[in-house]
Amino acid sequence: MASQSPRKKRLVAVAIVSFLSLVAVAVWAVVVVVPRIGESNPLSGQQLYVYPESSASLAAQSGNSADAAAIAEIANTPAAIWVLPEVHPTDKVAAFVDSVALAAEAENTTPVFVVYGIPDRDCQSESAGGLSAEEYPAWVSAIGTGLLNHASVVILEPDSLSLATECGNLTQRVEQVRDAASRLVDTNLFIDAPGPAIYLDGGHSSWLDAQTMAGILRSAGIDKVQGFASNTSNFNDTASEVAYANELSSLTGNAHYVIDTSRNGNGSTSSAEWCNPSGRALGDTPGAVEDGGAYDGNLWIKNPGESDGKCNGGPAAGEWWQAGALALVRAS
Repeated sequence: MASQSPRKKRLVAVAIVSFLSLVAVAVWAVVVVVPRIGESNPLSGQQLYVYPESSASLAAQSGNSADAAAIAEIANTPAAIWVLPEVHPTDKVAAFVDSVALAAEAENTTPVFVVYGIPDRDCQSESAGGLSAEEYPAWVSAIGTGLLNHASVVILEPDSLSLATECGNLTQRVEQVRDAASRLVDTNLFIDAPGPAIYLDGGHSSWLDAQTMAGILRSAGIDKVQGFASNTSNFNDTASEVAYANELSSLTGNAHYVIDTSRNGNGSTSSAEWCNPSGRALGDTPGAVEDGGAYDGNLWIKNPGESDGKCNGGPAAGEWWQAGALALVRAS
């Protein structure tokens, strides 16, 4: 075989180098876009952000001095910031979550967001609403853009998976939640960059059994996110929730979890009433559980003092209810 000319040798060498460079880039890209899974506790060592424009904060500033002192107990405790399309539409939501995350970073704290805009939200119940199936993906993507390179916690669509079994849209809901989680995760392209720790809806100990909930969570992509949230906006005592969540975790590849302790100080009523039940109390202060297990910590996901709906004397869902807030504080 005739030997190659110096020019051909140079061309071959350049081609090989170019090919190896492309391979290296491709391998690097594969490494950095792998979604982070719940192997560590994102709450560990972190202080949580207190949102200064929460309903409780505004109420504490406007009420009489006696009420203000009581409401301040709620206002000064870190609670989740609920992101709703009715308040934060697609063209404004990225700027909103970015501004909150920046404010939290300025205080060396971590914000907790609740993303709550899935189509047919709450199945036409007290918190009915949400976006259309066509509008929802873009809204979630905008949230992901706003959270890019910010450390945060996201509770993704409370009740969405648990309630779907009653609403008859389980397959669609699972697909929507899975897609929404991927849109939030995919904005965090670099493993060493901060991004949202996402918890899916895990129901609670008085709702679906752990086996059923685990199957739904696996279909919704629990292995691609931090874990699940239990007891969101509910009242079950922490011990019952830990037992349930530990069983659910064991059935989902040891997925991590958080528990909503905002109003579970007295546990639930004997009838497990969920809409503004009387006699309830504030629960454990939000923060990490530093035991190295799947239990990441307690959060105030529901904002104490905001109504569950037009029931037991409360206003519409999500509206501030001064009497209900004072009752929670005084029972604690």
